[in-house]
Amino acid sequence: MKNNFRSNCPIACTLDIVGDKWSLLIVRDMLVQRKKTFKEFSNSSEKIAPGILSSRLKWLEENDLITKQKLPDNQKENIYLLTEKGIELAPVITEIILWSDKNLRAQNSEMFSISEAGFHQDKSKVTEGIQNNYRKIIIDTLNKHKLIL
Repeated sequence: MKNNFRSNCPIACTLDIVGDKWSLLIVRDMLVQRKKTFKEFSNSSEKIAPGILSSRLKWLEENDLITKQKLPDNQKENIYLLTEKGIELAPVITEIILWSDKNLRAQNSEMFSISEAGFHQDKSKVTEGIQNNYRKIIIDTLNKHKLIL
């Protein structure tokens, strides 16, 4: 992969990959909401435009955060799965959720309840659970569609 980073700062390097308005939401959709197809991502409440979604999925794939495969029984539809590198963003997602709940709830009282999602527990256990559940989804998906990573 070509080095397109604007600096050597670890935060800046990470933001160069996932710091846009959409990439972490796509990862969230995959990790937490189990979305795998373009259509499922398109139906997210944030209403990402199809062209932007396509561009972000390609970007995440180019940076090895997701993989894309054709479904054997429907060659027109792609299925997207997080790589281990993408799954490792779960702690970042968890911390953003916790920060948002603590600091932004007063500004957005309609925000989803994090306690309903299990975030009242130890955050490391929640994060580990999210990661392990997603790894199981990958195995189940690969087996169901007879795919190979």
